[in-house]
Amino acid sequence: MHLKAALNSAIARLAADGVPSPRMNAELLLMFTLDCDRAYLYAHSERALTNREQERYKAALDERARGVPAQYITGHQEFWGLDLIVTPAVLIPRPETEHVIETVLELARSSESRPEDPRCRKIVDVGTGSGCIALALAKELPAAEILATDISHAALEIARANAARLGLQNRIQFHVANLLEGQGSEFDFIVSNPPYVGESEEDQVQLEVRKFEPRIAVFAGPTGVEVIQRLIPQAHAALRPQGWLVLEISGTIAEPTRNLLRDWDEVSVLPDLQSIPRVVKARKPS
Repeated sequence: MHLKAALNSAIARLAADGVPSPRMNAELLLMFTLDCDRAYLYAHSERALTNREQERYKAALDERARGVPAQYITGHQEFWGLDLIVTPAVLIPRPETEHVIETVLELARSSESRPEDPRCRKIVDVGTGSGCIALALAKELPAAEILATDISHAALEIARANAARLGLQNRIQFHVANLLEGQGSEFDFIVSNPPYVGESEEDQVQLEVRKFEPRIAVFAGPTGVEVIQRLIPQAHAALRPQGWLVLEISGTIAEPTRNLLRDWDEVSVLPDLQSIPRVVKARKPS
């Protein structure tokens, strides 16, 4: 079978199976199968696939058709320009989380202009998962001291592997911890993409997320604020005076989260590109 015919057949098959964005998924899985880029697919449309390539492509399509996220099939996801390993042990990094990075960088760089603030930042990424937040901040803030925690040993193995692949293993310390328990104090920034989906919202979550991504990284409890409710007082104790807490949230929990931060300074909720509340930032009082 030629490449073009294989791709068209895959698009039709995924569309019939109700897979979102069937062309994008068919292309991505064919690029994975052939270890090539998208330009190659269209420059070599008459290239014949070997029997082994056809079998491998069919196996990948079978997995995607039953709902397995493409990122778990290929083992990779891009985040902040970084190629990250992902497995079912970690939440798949999403573009919305890049707003967390943007927020931290804006705050860190604005404070660097003040003579009384050191250029070196002490940052902790709580619930690091794949390590995407910690790694992006390590890339952008080379003088920062970064700690990344997760309750999952398996997730930390992936985060450490990503750090090693990117040459950042000496920039980040990885600790097994339940949120911030036992992680010290005087942090300049506490950053997190915590579980924030309520169990009452489960029916509204995509089936492939419910079925394949780690439940502990998605669902926080009945209302969605349970993990954040525990994290906020820990963050207050661990931050230095005037240190920043930056969290990813959803529109559902924006107001409850703001209420939990009523004793903090400079609390604001920032929208994503779809105008959905996505990041909350708050400053610990002096």
